[in-house]
Amino acid sequence: MCANFKPLKKSHANQLELFEPTFEYKMDIFPSDDCPIILSNENKLEWRKAKFGMLPPYAKEISFKYATYNTRTETVQQKRSFKHAWLNNQFALIPVEAIYEPKYINGKAHWYGIFRKDGQPFTLAAIFEETLIDEQKVRSMSLLTINADHHPFMKQFHKPDDEKRSVIVIPDHLRIDWLNCTHSEAKDFFLNMPANEFASMPKAEMKNDD
Repeated sequence: MCANFKPLKKSHANQLELFEPTFEYKMDIFPSDDCPIILSNENKLEWRKAKFGMLPPYAKEISFKYATYNTRTETVQQKRSFKHAWLNNQFALIPVEAIYEPKYINGKAHWYGIFRKDGQPFTLAAIFEETLIDEQKVRSMSLLTINADHHPFMKQFHKPDDEKRSVIVIPDHLRIDWLNCTHSEAKDFFLNMPANEFASMPKAEMKNDD
């Protein structure tokens, strides 16, 4: 699971071969916050802004009563909040500098940042929705997750007895393909995070260079 992340720094957009986003956003994202996402328009990557947490098509107000910021790949097609986006192939990328997960030490949660060892930003697999609320289109998204019980790196996070979950990192050479795939093809992109490319440290010790 992932409920907190550091989005792409605008000055790092060139590392994704993109122009800088033209809208503002915080550098510490939690559910209901606006954040940058990447969509495909005729095979070209484009910036959009979306709320972190899915607002399904039937939503009547901007309200996050349920934890819709992550969705399990095993059940996304059946869940009422997510199945419209999934079945309509509404795939997105979330560019981040780091994600934050709890590591339990002596029974207490300590938040750790997870980032690439080379300092490069990376992109996460997501689905997005566009919901009409009070005659205004509201875009929202949810991060896709896979089981990580046996992942050599991600299994260290979350409560000891809970199932371990991981976000899905889409590598640069598959970004366009992910954004343009169908839901029947999506499972081919459910790749384990390459453990040797990532590291972690306590969130409080991470460099704050926003």
